[in-house]
Amino acid sequence: MLILGIDTSCDDTSASVVENGNKIISNIVSSQNEIHQKYGGIVPELASRRHIEMIIPVVDEAIKKSGAGFNDISAIAVSKGPGLIGSLLVGVCFAKALSFAKNIPLVAINHLEGHIISIFLEARPEFPFLALVVSGGHTAFYIVDGFGIYSELGRTRDDAAGEAYDKVAKLLGFGYPGGPIIDTIAAKGNADAITFPRGLIKESFDVSFSGLKTAVFNHLKKYPESRKEDVAASFQSAVIEILINRALEGARSNKVKRIVLSGGVAANSVLRKQVRAKAFEQGIEVYLPSEHLCTDNAAMIAAAGYYHFENKEMVDFTLNPKAYLPLGSANG
Repeated sequence: MLILGIDTSCDDTSASVVENGNKIISNIVSSQNEIHQKYGGIVPELASRRHIEMIIPVVDEAIKKSGAGFNDISAIAVSKGPGLIGSLLVGVCFAKALSFAKNIPLVAINHLEGHIISIFLEARPEFPFLALVVSGGHTAFYIVDGFGIYSELGRTRDDAAGEAYDKVAKLLGFGYPGGPIIDTIAAKGNADAITFPRGLIKESFDVSFSGLKTAVFNHLKKYPESRKEDVAASFQSAVIEILINRALEGARSNKVKRIVLSGGVAANSVLRKQVRAKAFEQGIEVYLPSEHLCTDNAAMIAAAGYYHFENKEMVDFTLNPKAYLPLGSANG
């Protein structure tokens, strides 16, 4: 069974053909990094316009590289949210038009579910497990009891971890996107040089990164001659400690022995290394998608779409995207 996935939730235009929910036949991603670099972050209007330009060629390339035709596609899966509303509209409207024109069933996918399901393109962790979705727009912890069965354990109260990376990178003059740049530069710094706060919310599984970002700003204002490598390494150490400690605490409290990380920040080299080591000490398995599946892509949307299609959870042409769409909600 072939599922065509479409994702335009943020700034990447992506289309993918996936077989039976676990085999990638094609996966095309058109990045907009060059467009947004000079602004130090994503400009929503520019992102939407670029999606309009790229959606047809990206889908055409995904179909061509798969060797399949539209007659071979069992269903179209599209991200319905959360994300930038203008970007989401491009993907949803195109998917509805394609579904109508080709008479192919349509499935709507929560982008966060796509990130969680991305691991099933390479592995098959047993349920239940704790899922940490950590990216530029999202940081949340879920207990996953099965496909489509998600309960939120905790989330960020303010900035997403990836958003904090981008803002701190801008403070340091590193450019955009901040995550990969800080990951590289931090390797040359001393992570113990500066003690930044760890934003763990008491009596909950929530986290916070706003105070950490402000602490970096205040430190640079007070000590402008600080080695940028040390600031980057110390900041990254705080982020990673927050994420790992809360994930392990959530797994222990809910008596689960498996953790799945996903989202763009899950591609961070130090996070990947440390979470494996610390989880191993506690007898917890860790599953990490390959780095190219951590960032936004349509393969994960197609994979999630396969399970919804199997359960006959199709949608009609009244489908509309939602910028805010919590996973596990009535509409999520």
